[in-house]
Amino acid sequence: MNTASGSGPDLALIHGWGLGSWVWQPVLDRLSRNCRIHLIDLPGYGQSAADGDAHTNFPDFSATAQALLDALPERVTLCGWSLGGLLAMRAALLAPERVSGLVLVGSTPSFLQRADWPTAQTPALVDHFSAGVEVQPQQTLQRFVTVLSQGDAKARAITRMLLAGLRAAPQPDSSTLRGGLEWLRELDLRPLLPGIATRSLIIHGREDPLNPAAAATYLAGQLANAQLDIFDNTGHAPFLANPDRFARLLDDFCHAPVTTR
Repeated sequence: MNTASGSGPDLALIHGWGLGSWVWQPVLDRLSRNCRIHLIDLPGYGQSAADGDAHTNFPDFSATAQALLDALPERVTLCGWSLGGLLAMRAALLAPERVSGLVLVGSTPSFLQRADWPTAQTPALVDHFSAGVEVQPQQTLQRFVTVLSQGDAKARAITRMLLAGLRAAPQPDSSTLRGGLEWLRELDLRPLLPGIATRSLIIHGREDPLNPAAAATYLAGQLANAQLDIFDNTGHAPFLANPDRFARLLDDFCHAPVTTR
């Protein structure tokens, strides 16, 4: 679940739905120059996928956030992409004394549209992917990669990179993919956001086709101590679109002096 490299402040990288920790490889070298990087594979990804571990009962969301904390050092910055950002926010609520910072990348407090939350995806999209993972999980992940790259100036290159990663990495099984989609369908962390006092860095693509940039603006307004950085001409994966800029932001954030009030 957790492999570490580099030296410096502890920084955990938490992937999103469908793609394991391998997705961070393009920025890993840059980040590990000045930080101790912890690569997290969520349940059903990475080695557990390679070993064929089945998840008949998919783990509870809050229990997964707690297990994430249990696998990490006492003081760590959590960097979560998309679904990983939801887990990072939940972990910061569970144990704020353990989390020295939050980096939320292409994330949102609620992936699904609600009556008072139009800045999100329709249930039909989640239904579409849920149906797909039951019968053609690999092809569904390939379609997902194409969708998340839409709107990005480097969409073709990012799509090729991610498709190559999918071919090389162990594939999460249908139950893992289905469980993650259920999290995305059910989770709405908006009521909990005012309780997060952890300093936060929000990084988002202006053209994000999955989590609109307005969701990032909302997050920045709701979190008590947040910095927002929008990447122009960028889709759902700003760390792949501009890895140098992404690494500089994280480096500065992780090494910023801690102020006391």
